[in-house]
Amino acid sequence: MPRDLAQAARELHDHLSLASPPLAIAFTQEVPDDVPRFDAPFAEPAADGRTGRVSAGCVFWMHAAERTFATLPEDHGNCSVGSYTHGLISLEEAASRDDTKALLDCGWVDQESVQGVPAVRHKPAAIVYGPLKDAPVPPDVVFLRVTGKQAMILKDALPHLLSEGKPQCHIVAIAREQQQPALSVGCMVSRVRTGMPSSEMTVAIPAAKLDETLDALAAAQQADRAVAQYAADDKRRFQAG
Repeated sequence: MPRDLAQAARELHDHLSLASPPLAIAFTQEVPDDVPRFDAPFAEPAADGRTGRVSAGCVFWMHAAERTFATLPEDHGNCSVGSYTHGLISLEEAASRDDTKALLDCGWVDQESVQGVPAVRHKPAAIVYGPLKDAPVPPDVVFLRVTGKQAMILKDALPHLLSEGKPQCHIVAIAREQQQPALSVGCMVSRVRTGMPSSEMTVAIPAAKLDETLDALAAAQQADRAVAQYAADDKRRFQAG
């Protein structure tokens, strides 16, 4: 029997000792009436017209640890790459904007890598973020902020876990569209805009695979405990005297 979301959130926390709560991300084809809108003011537009309620869509991950809210496409508009990966604008539109050009001009990415960035296929009417434990709509993606040790545990449990780099946000598209769990070591743009600690990475898990992920984590945790006990016992030989 599938776990409810509150139980799944508890198990994720217990298996991984998470410092930040698991998040639910849902791409909806209608704006939900019963979910509060993210209502921070829009910033002054940049020279190319970009603006949004936050500097990049990844910033919503930080707010979502505290509350549930719905965002509209324009709320994400300041970050063109993030707007593309979340299916909100086309690749052509993203490539034409000044922020993408700045990334290309400084050599942070090249045209070939931009062309290969995964993206959500169909434009959503809204994207809902919030803690997994009380998600008001069924999530598409479960999102985690993890340490190196927690990433190790996830990799043990999920040998097929993809390891990705920049841009950090594209793991959400991988989880939703490819139904594949993915880890990102992060990207400098996201780390600066979110203020995410240097010790953290991110993981996106397809919500449809949450139960099997939890089962795999439980098995991996049991094996890790046995190995940890063996390693601790063996280490004592080097601490004698």
